[in-house]
Amino acid sequence: MAFWLYKSEPFKFSWEMLKARGEAGEQWDGVRNYLARNNMRAMQIGDKGFFYHSNEGLEVVGITEVCALAHPDSTTDDPRWECVDIRAVCDMPKPVSLKDVKANPKLAAMSLVTSMRLSVQPVTEEEYLEVCRMGGLDNPPR
Repeated sequence: MAFWLYKSEPFKFSWEMLKARGEAGEQWDGVRNYLARNNMRAMQIGDKGFFYHSNEGLEVVGITEVCALAHPDSTTDDPRWECVDIRAVCDMPKPVSLKDVKANPKLAAMSLVTSMRLSVQPVTEEEYLEVCRMGGLDNPPR
């Protein structure tokens, strides 16, 4: 099991929009960064992740789950670009702000702190558990 973080500008695609997609989820399309694409290629069904509102909010707002493996991105004809499908699992009881993540020494090496621009990032199990603790998830989904 691996853990991930997906960044989205809420005015383009929000946590509420993902929740509205239900069990079917939504393809995480439009990514045009090789490292982010390679992260998606490494994902497995059931991998959990954080949904992070970027630009507005700057906070982790929910937990996601990979529900379809990497496949061609339907928003382009360029075969280099792939995406996964993710679905909402649960709300973060208390959104965890970027400010709080940066203030936590346990999260100093987290990609959210060190690779701010990357839209699809790996998260270690320790980071996942710590952010969940900060957000009030006593028994985080695994």
